[in-house]
Amino acid sequence: MNKHLGFFSNFKSDFAAGLVVFLVALPLCLGIALASGAPLFSGVISGVIGGIVVGYLSKSHLSVSGPAAGLTAIVLSAITDLGAFNLFLTAVFIAGVLQLVLGFIKAGTISNYFPTNVIEGMLAGIGVIIILKQIPHAFGYDPDFEGDESFLQIDGQNSFSEIFNVFGHIQLGSMLIALVSLTILIAWPKIKVLRKVKVVPPALVAVVVSILLNEVFRANVSVLQIANEHLVNLPIPKSVEELKGIFIAPNFIGFSNPKVWIVGLTIAIVASIETLLCIEAADRMDSQRRYTDTNVELKAQGIGNMLSALIGGLPMTSVVVRTSANQAAGAKSKLSSIIHGVLLLVSVISIPTLLNKIPLATLAAVLLMVGYKLANPKIILHFWEKGKYQFVPFIATFVAVVFLDLLKGVALGMVISAIFVLKGNMKRAYRFRKEGYQEGDIIHIELAQEVSFLNKSAIKTTLNDLPPNSKVVINATDTVYIAHDVLDMIYEFQTIKAKDLNINVKLVGFKAEYNLENSEGYKNTVTIEHKYNVMKRKMEVIENKETFFE
Repeated sequence: MNKHLGFFSNFKSDFAAGLVVFLVALPLCLGIALASGAPLFSGVISGVIGGIVVGYLSKSHLSVSGPAAGLTAIVLSAITDLGAFNLFLTAVFIAGVLQLVLGFIKAGTISNYFPTNVIEGMLAGIGVIIILKQIPHAFGYDPDFEGDESFLQIDGQNSFSEIFNVFGHIQLGSMLIALVSLTILIAWPKIKVLRKVKVVPPALVAVVVSILLNEVFRANVSVLQIANEHLVNLPIPKSVEELKGIFIAPNFIGFSNPKVWIVGLTIAIVASIETLLCIEAADRMDSQRRYTDTNVELKAQGIGNMLSALIGGLPMTSVVVRTSANQAAGAKSKLSSIIHGVLLLVSVISIPTLLNKIPLATLAAVLLMVGYKLANPKIILHFWEKGKYQFVPFIATFVAVVFLDLLKGVALGMVISAIFVLKGNMKRAYRFRKEGYQEGDIIHIELAQEVSFLNKSAIKTTLNDLPPNSKVVINATDTVYIAHDVLDMIYEFQTIKAKDLNINVKLVGFKAEYNLENSEGYKNTVTIEHKYNVMKRKMEVIENKETFFE
């Protein structure tokens, strides 16, 4: 009983957030289905399953699942190549099964290796994409489909040229409604009395006001009235038979078709990676810093895709845009995702005519606010102040996500981060203190906690550059791991090259398992990771430092 009460403890804020996500998700579901060459309702089905089923099964508190723009090209190509939508649904079912398997083999743990600066760069890039793509919609120019995230559009335009084209196609009514909606969205949270009314989100107020304004424009046959092509366009079934026709079953004969399996595998891989990236992003956005079990998430996505395929839905992922809108609207738990799914289901059946009165311009205003929060200039300054090792992967990911796509952008950021890690690892594997290189001086080489084979080259170069007749202390007091290659190199240096060059080598703090004898007076340490023991060994080194070469 307490568990269920806890689930509904944030109902007011979660309901308001779910309502906002529903308003954002509806045109995105339709737009992505249209761009994918699939039946329009297949996007809505995916949104419903993603909200209710995946929302319930997932352990994520903020993420929202549904049809993803990142899969649009794959879906369009697959439907064309396979020649039938029901064969494609079989591929989606296979993708769901594969995701379920990935969850059971704990493949979700790879998300732990996504650097924070890359995730933040991805979010900022998505924010800029949202802004660039929604500006035309705010002015009543809607040739590109809702939910498009590609810089290069399928109509031959790009995100910048589309904005320039707006100047020849400005629809005054849409522009006015977008401005009114933005005013409501910005002013509402700043008015103390209204801010306390959490059940009524400002986005809903903006939508209601925009519908009423457009009805006034229509009644007065004003030049400001918004044409139907600039409104939400949800198909309305005219009979029970048409309603039944919405649900399409997969053709399981496709199991014997190798092409279907290739498509299924492709969808499983791309959808899983996008989901893991979104989950990491959602956890970063969570003010309570709750962490999601990504293996459970893969299982939830797998079940969701299997169910979606069985009734004619598109493949789904956890989606950054809807998740960002959910967080920005004040969601506290996954109940908001479930509510958004329920609202999608109920509204498309009961009030499709009312939904088709919503101007795309007001939804553009909602998304512009979401985009600004994701791409806030303060985030860029934050990483700039952290230095080049944090800023360069961040800005590379950011730019590549905007001009290429999400996966390529993240891949570039990961590669740059890996290069920096390798470079930094090589430099930080040891601290090299040279005290003058004069007769009788001591050279200290202090090894870091972990010394891998990647550090072999740098350490080797340092040892080779040591002058003849010098005195060297190699200190492994703080190490917890030294690669076998490095240990062999140190041993060979101590026993062969150091003797040839008359270099006096002292080894300190090498553990018993390293199989290297510490110099006289210094016993081999044991592997006990405890601060007291580490400090004690450091004190021993300091106290005996002056007697090393007596």
